Amino acid sequence: MSTQSMASWSGGKDSCLALWRAQGDGANVTHLLTALDETGLRTRSHGVTKELICAQGTSLGMQNTFISASWQDYEARFIDQLSLLHSQGVGKAIFGDIDLIAHREWEELVCSKAGLTAVLPLWNEDRLAMVHEFLGVGFKARVVCVDGRFLDDSFVGVEFNQEYIDRLPPNVDACGENGEFHTFVYDGPNFRHQVQ
Repeated sequence: MSTQSMASWSGGKDSCLALWRAQGDGANVTHLLTALDETGLRTRSHGVTKELICAQGTSLGMQNTFISASWQDYEARFIDQLSLLHSQGVGKAIFGDIDLIAHREWEELVCSKAGLTAVLPLWNEDRLAMVHEFLGVGFKARVVCVDGRFLDDSFVGVEFNQEYIDRLPPNVDACGENGEFHTFVYDGPNFRHQVQ
């Protein structure tokens, strides 16, 4: 029975809170798995540089591992990397999804193909309550990108805090779960030092 876990890692608040919750439940998280775009320079969804993701891993005391993929070969490469981690003693994969059932089904599918168990510590919890928990325990994040259909440029590059949440239009989820915005976490209770 493996004692190691890995976290699917975007560098944002949801994956960070899922990691924090899993650690609180006693998980020995050793690896952070991040998907990069085809260039291998930036994260697939959030556009954050590989260097910043590595800086998070260093501060969290974990080993960064990456895949570089297009959307077409994303699943195959993800499964290959999970299988490699499984061969190195990783038995569980932690994901930060909240309530998008298609995401959960995909995560359970790729994990089963690689011999891992999917763990979703935030599943079906109240979105606003999780935002308050994230801020309350001392995590700090900045908003790195927004979907222009929902938010204008004034919502990018600023601190993710209660003031930000209060500014959000009524049609925008406080967690940005529908892709309205993405964050980068630079400090928190499980960080050894702040990421510059």
